[in-house]
Amino acid sequence: MAESKPDQDLSYEAAREELVDVVRRLEAGGTTLEESLALWERGEQLATACQRWLDGARERLDATLEDGDGDGDGGRA
Repeated sequence: MAESKPDQDLSYEAAREELVDVVRRLEAGGTTLEESLALWERGEQLATACQRWLDGARERLDATLEDGDGDGDGGRA
């Protein structure tokens, strides 16, 4: 497996790309139980990192929509 950065240093795209690679390797099989467990654990870490990025983006979007909501329609035209 490629050397991985700490999760907080990964961009969303990098975490997602590594997660896709982890899933591909798990689906391909041919790894030892120990390797499979390590891949699974890394996949869980990456999925959590991706979810944090998505949650943060949602919070920022919601905050922006609330700040721009002066007419009561949720910022929609």
